[in-house]
Amino acid sequence: QIVYLKPPWTLANLLKCYRKHWVAVFGYVVPRSLLSAIECLDEHLCSGRTVDLPTVRILLQESRKLLHAFSSRSDYNGVLPRACSELDELHQVLAKQDLSEDIMVLSENAACEKMEATAATLQNCEGKKLQPSFHVAQEKRHQEIWSVLEGVWNTINLYSIEIFQKLDPSAGTVTSKSSFEEAYLGLQKLLAAVNDIREGISR
Repeated sequence: QIVYLKPPWTLANLLKCYRKHWVAVFGYVVPRSLLSAIECLDEHLCSGRTVDLPTVRILLQESRKLLHAFSSRSDYNGVLPRACSELDELHQVLAKQDLSEDIMVLSENAACEKMEATAATLQNCEGKKLQPSFHVAQEKRHQEIWSVLEGVWNTINLYSIEIFQKLDPSAGTVTSKSSFEEAYLGLQKLLAAVNDIREGISR
């Protein structure tokens, strides 16, 4: 009844209302620390700047945290579960894309692995300092490996959540057999991918 900006709202208006009424209203409904999620969404979605892919992942996570927090109050006539489902699908698409791209990058960098092994041998044998360029390459390599592992973790996490939701009798929804089988087969493929990554790191 008393609101900073009257509806109909744009996303920017809605986020402004959240910020304006956070202490007096929303802070009593969800944890007050989630104000940082509102600020993050406002900063990146309402600034008119182009959002890159890593930022999109962050915004998806922040949005999911918010929706999950509000779900403890109400499902808002089914709107909130639908929104959560859409976010989960987007997150799953990104995770699958990240995994396939990162595994490809990991395979293509076999030459980099050989370079690191050769440089390490030279360092041990001759006791010479490595060139700064090697340290840069090594740091980049570490970031690539971390990115692969993060992609694997995100995908396993998403599939596991889906499987456990399907198995949860309290969910009260009819489970699609094909969706369950797809998630199970996806996890089997991930096991093979994880083994490949482990062997690559061992090498």
